[in-house]
Amino acid sequence: MNSSKRMPVLFIGHGSPMNALEDNACTRVWENLGLSLPRPKAILAISAHWLTDGTAVTAMSAPKTIHDFGGFPQALFDMRYPAPGDPVLAARIAELLTPFTDTPVQLDQDWGLDHGSWSVLAKIYPDASIPVLQLSLDMRLSAAAHFALGQRLRALRDEGVLIIASGNVVHNLRQLDMRSTGYDWAHRFNDAIREAILAGQFEQVIDYPAFGPDAALAVPTSEHFLPLLYVLGARIDAEPIQIFCDQIELGSISMLSLMLGEA
Repeated sequence: MNSSKRMPVLFIGHGSPMNALEDNACTRVWENLGLSLPRPKAILAISAHWLTDGTAVTAMSAPKTIHDFGGFPQALFDMRYPAPGDPVLAARIAELLTPFTDTPVQLDQDWGLDHGSWSVLAKIYPDASIPVLQLSLDMRLSAAAHFALGQRLRALRDEGVLIIASGNVVHNLRQLDMRSTGYDWAHRFNDAIREAILAGQFEQVIDYPAFGPDAALAVPTSEHFLPLLYVLGARIDAEPIQIFCDQIELGSISMLSLMLGEA
C-alpha cells in the first residue's frame, strides 16, 4: 500500500469492561471511529491485559474471546468477538520484532483476545469480520524498550494494518471513588501526559516516573500505561495527533485516547 493508504494508529483508554455493553460518550466515539477510519486488512491489538516474560503474538486462525474479569453481569460473560486471526501476519510481526527482543517472538496458540481488546473492538468494528491479532507486553522490558518496539511496528501501517493499543493513562483501582470526578493528582498527571504528547515530547512520557508522587499514584503498576508507548513509537514524522475522550472516571481512571495520523 502506498503512503496515501497509510493506516492511523490508536490508543484507547478502555476503562471498565462494561463499556462493551453500555452506550455513553466514549463508546459513541468508538462507534464513530469505525465509520470514519479506513477499513484495515487486519488489526494488531496491544492490550494492558496480556503480560508475559518475552514477547508473544497470537498466531491462531480463530482466537477465542477471553473473559478475564469477575463480578460483572452475565451478559458481559456471554459476549463473544469471533474475529478471525491471521497466522501469516503473526509471522510477519515476529520477523519485525525478533531482532529487537532478547528471545524470539513467540507465535502463541493459547491466548486469544482479552477484554482490553474485544471490549473496544466490539464498538469500533461490531461485525468482527476483520482479522485481529494481539501482541503481549513483555514485562521484563523498560519503558524505552516498549517504545522502541512500537517504532518497529511502523512498517505495518503501510501494509494495511491498524494498530490499536488499549490501556489507561491513569489507572489506580485502589483509589476508585464513584462520587469523584477525579482526584487532583489524577488530573495533574493526565494533563501532564497529554501536554507532553501534544508537544511531541515523547521522552517525557517514556520517563513518566519523573512526574513524581502524581505518577506513583496514577501508575501504581505499569501495564495500563505501557500500551500508550507503542502508539507513540509508531508515529511517523510529525503526524497530527488528535485527543478524544479526555476525562477522568471513578476518581482514578483516565479515558484519554488519541489517534496519530489521518482517518
